[in-house]
Amino acid sequence: MQYLGMNECRSKYLDFFEAREHTRLVSFSLIPEGDDSLLLINAGMAPLKPYFMGEKKMPHNRATSSQRCVRTADIDNVGKTARHATFFEMLGNFSFGNYFKPEAISWAWTFLTEEIGLEPDRLWITVFEEDQQAYDIWTKTIGVAPDHVLRLGKEDNFWELEQGPCGPCSEIHYDRGPSYGEGTSPLDNDDRFMEIWNLVFTQFDRQADGSYVPLDHPNIDTGMGLERLALVCENKDNIFELDEFQGLRSVIHDLSGKQYGEDPKADESFRVIIDHSKAITFLVSDGVVPSNEGRGYVLRRLLRRAARYGKLLGIQGKFLRKTITEIMKVYGAEYPEILEGKERIFTIVEREEENFQQTIDQGLELLEGIIAESKEKGKNVLDGERVFRLYDTFGFPIDLTREIAAEQGQQVDEADFRKRMEEQRLQSRQRRKETSGWDTEETIHAEDLPSTAFTGYVTLEDESVILALYRGTERVKSLSEGEKGIAILDRTPFYAEGGGQVADKGTLKKDEAEADVEQVKKDRNEIFMHSITVRKGTLHADDCVQACVEKDRREDIRRNHSATHLLNKALHLVLGNHINQAGSLVDPERLRFDFTHYEAMSAEELQKVEKIVNRAIFESYPVETRVLPLQEAMDEGAIGLFEDKYHDEVRVVSMGDFSKELCGGTHVDNTAQLQAFHILSEQGVSSGVRRIEAVTGRAALARYKEEEADRQALADLLKVPAENLLQRIQTLLDENKTMKHEIETFQSKMASELSQQLNGNVQKIAGVSVLGQRVDGKSMNELKDLADALKEQYDSYVIALAAATDGKVYWVVSVAEDLVKKGLKAGDLVKSLAQITGGNGGGRPQFATAGGKTPAKIDEALQSLSGWVEGKLS
Repeated sequence: MQYLGMNECRSKYLDFFEAREHTRLVSFSLIPEGDDSLLLINAGMAPLKPYFMGEKKMPHNRATSSQRCVRTADIDNVGKTARHATFFEMLGNFSFGNYFKPEAISWAWTFLTEEIGLEPDRLWITVFEEDQQAYDIWTKTIGVAPDHVLRLGKEDNFWELEQGPCGPCSEIHYDRGPSYGEGTSPLDNDDRFMEIWNLVFTQFDRQADGSYVPLDHPNIDTGMGLERLALVCENKDNIFELDEFQGLRSVIHDLSGKQYGEDPKADESFRVIIDHSKAITFLVSDGVVPSNEGRGYVLRRLLRRAARYGKLLGIQGKFLRKTITEIMKVYGAEYPEILEGKERIFTIVEREEENFQQTIDQGLELLEGIIAESKEKGKNVLDGERVFRLYDTFGFPIDLTREIAAEQGQQVDEADFRKRMEEQRLQSRQRRKETSGWDTEETIHAEDLPSTAFTGYVTLEDESVILALYRGTERVKSLSEGEKGIAILDRTPFYAEGGGQVADKGTLKKDEAEADVEQVKKDRNEIFMHSITVRKGTLHADDCVQACVEKDRREDIRRNHSATHLLNKALHLVLGNHINQAGSLVDPERLRFDFTHYEAMSAEELQKVEKIVNRAIFESYPVETRVLPLQEAMDEGAIGLFEDKYHDEVRVVSMGDFSKELCGGTHVDNTAQLQAFHILSEQGVSSGVRRIEAVTGRAALARYKEEEADRQALADLLKVPAENLLQRIQTLLDENKTMKHEIETFQSKMASELSQQLNGNVQKIAGVSVLGQRVDGKSMNELKDLADALKEQYDSYVIALAAATDGKVYWVVSVAEDLVKKGLKAGDLVKSLAQITGGNGGGRPQFATAGGKTPAKIDEALQSLSGWVEGKLS
């Protein structure tokens, strides 16, 4: 057997199959493209579904790849076993109706025994018990000893879903030797007889009735873990001990002081950090940012687990930048994109890690208390209400709570936890209802009605028939003047709220009857529900009405919605392709666009984005809408926002060759109709999500006028021409800075003089200089300056200063370093003093501040100082 490292194994495999007319593929992103069934790529064949389905072709209909993958189903086993990992590379060779079992089996055997040099008698094969063809190829054509070929049932050697392509598989196992356990075959010990390669022969199409129909063109899908192959070739105990990760193990050793291989529990932490650092690096590189749902949650969970296992090793503070740097050294040659985007990766990871450090420190302390209390009561189930409060109030992840509890022999009361979550959800729903006046989950039975035909893409007025009227949830025959209700029409020009776009408003008219349309929503059956108030007359079911959308409002909405598409494209151009839409709101007044990004945008970046959007407006791009099959739209490069679930046919909105997105909203006919685009603000809304608010059209022009008026008013106030405003403001800022410096110098001088005066009030207690002094009228900053001046005069000191200023009490305490080591801490002292004056506070052991509400109690508090110091010193 050749001694090959991981990178060498990858190259040998890809070269081997490329020489056999396989197209060598570059690893796809971890984010699936056009596949809503997957959260992340978890197998080598996952990105190749269009080729297996015959929707796409490639030369020779053969391919080979080393595909990066992330799986979290077995995350709790990571670090505990030799081979479980969340991140791994899967080597694969694929046939899309080209070759089949004879070639797939022969090449697998040749690669392992000749190219890699594995001993044939250490390889074991499993086949599906009914797959005589595969059994014969292994035993007769290849010549594997029959006692090394095991026939197993469907449970072990048949790959299938409930319906669709499926087939038998053949697994190749490697005998690692008796040092890895007893047993004589893969049936006895899968740690010793480790599976390294799985050959799937997709030859059937499973029908809805459970029958199997042979495929006209069967496929080959194989998968071999790169890390497992390298483990065999390097003869290592587990995938975390591969030579490529020696540098990473050394970094963790330097950070923790622990040596890998000396303590099983510490080794588990090493392995978790190694694995999760790999997954984190590639997830962030591929555009995932931490969040509380979807892919972002997977990343956040991995980051937090890595940080926690670092704490278990005794690592203080942030450390993932250092481990990720080592990951980049290992994988940078094969995946240069992680080197190109390293600063962005570092920034995202460090910010999330820093945020979590604060959460975990507080949460761990609280959780330890909950666990200790549970044990004291003789229980092994943690109270669901307290666990929920830990999650809801302090942001401590429930999955982390489960892990830590399990390590202490405790469980979480899952039923009670879910009950609390549901109560919170219902409360949120009620708040939404009180805010909007419309309960979207209110049941209106309209199953007998057809879907509403939406005509609003082409007209703002239409003749419609009222199919049904509702007062609340009750179906009625009519609604009269002053009554509110729901109207369902056979066809409507009113856009129903959806995709971030608000609903249209307008009127329904018939003869003397007229109703205001105030809101429109639609159900899962595409039935549009118009919330109306009858202004005059009476509307009846079956009435033919004139449905009229408020034109100016719709035009403003259209402008803002089209602007979100231009903005989305501009953000990609300026910030990068990791940008994903995380929410939006399009109304007549403004647009709000939420997007994934790891830091606040600079003024320069905002200016660039605004300039790009306005350039697209000035270019007068025609806006074209087409209805296309989903796959065709994806092939054209259309962006699907929100990770929506789309129908087989989708509406594609194109703005020249600048932007192309899947969208069901209403848009302008030409980008020039937006007139202008102006960004109002950019801010963070949650970890990893930013928000831009902007205006277009009339609102943008109005905002320009407002800003010009404000500028002129400011110029008038400062008595300078508007064109000299910035120069005048800079002059004032410089003058203010000079004056501030002079004031600080004067205050420092006064503090020094005052400190000399107070020197006579110092007590000596066991050789310690103790000063408790009241200096009313001082600010907190002045007290700090005074404390700094005083402590310079003594070696060992305790200084407590108080001030009654504007009815408030300010406390500052300073303690010498040598006394801190004896247990005298400024934070403890200031808290004791402040509580007497009706306040509280804290700080560092050497320096602390506090406030209070009762100035009359200051003297009483200061009188307790000497006793407190004596008590600590004794």
